Amino acid sequence: MTRREEREQAFVLIFQQSLNHETIDQIIDTVEMDPQVTISDFAASTALGVEKELAAVDAIIERNIRGWKLSRISKVSLALLRLASYEMLFEQEIPVRVSINEAVDLAKKYGGADDAPFINGVLGAVAKEIGRE
Repeated sequence: MTRREEREQAFVLIFQQSLNHETIDQIIDTVEMDPQVTISDFAASTALGVEKELAAVDAIIERNIRGWKLSRISKVSLALLRLASYEMLFEQEIPVRVSINEAVDLAKKYGGADDAPFINGVLGAVAKEIGRE
């Protein structure tokens, strides 16, 4: 499985949590009941990291969405913003441009027409705030 596929798995876990409000561990346990599905270690640890650091991740997103509230953002966009913001804040070995590009690509795949540019702009502002442009 490629890192891109693993990141997509992490996104799906984070998105799923926004729909059913279970813990990431509960979601992983449910998904892995299917013997044909395996959640990668990267996807699991990233989604668990987002869950653990949600307050810090949401705070930095809120500071950079100018004129928006988290509750107004689509669940797809919010899950992608959480994933990429977590990586930028807590996964120093992942280049910021990779986190942003992957989130934008996933937005093009799963989101609406306006999601990718919105995510790109917000994540660019997050990167600037944390000094990891």
